[in-house]
Amino acid sequence: MSDAGRGWLLRTDCSEGNAFAAQHQALVERIVTAADGSEQVVLVNEAESPLAWLRRRRHIDATQFAAGERLRRDYTLAHLTPRLGVDLSAPAHGTGGHTAPLADTVIAARQRFSRAMAAAGPSLSDLLFDICCHLKRLENAERTFGWPPRSAKIVLQIALDRLAAHYGMGTRGPERARMRSWQMKAAS
Repeated sequence: MSDAGRGWLLRTDCSEGNAFAAQHQALVERIVTAADGSEQVVLVNEAESPLAWLRRRRHIDATQFAAGERLRRDYTLAHLTPRLGVDLSAPAHGTGGHTAPLADTVIAARQRFSRAMAAAGPSLSDLLFDICCHLKRLENAERTFGWPPRSAKIVLQIALDRLAAHYGMGTRGPERARMRSWQMKAAS
């Protein structure tokens, strides 16, 4: 089937909302834990996240995916996303320039984000920032850093492993594996 045919099918299957936007989305329900410990079911567009794309194709494992999503969550909670419009929360002229203090959750998220980026290291944190926080595609990150094609995936796996280790998310080996051992020979 052609791309146009697939797009038409996705548009006609859309029961509500914007049919043209629906053809470019991969909506799934996820359970998200809030800061107070409560759980909520939310609708997530997996097509926007490079990590979800890599996870669907089994290029990263569940631990790496969870570490990247946790970094993205802290980035979002810390209000570090760029503002694209007018800042209506800024004080009006003549009010003395006082702004409301940041909420404790925002400060805590900023601290967690800073510690995670420091744990990843200077070169890996740049890639994590671009892929996890700004949702850049791997190809765009490779061009930005001047890397050869298909190299960002491997570097991202290393960065996500380091991030998972920082978060205390242990990676597990295969369920069953051959026993391996070595013996040290006595010095003569």
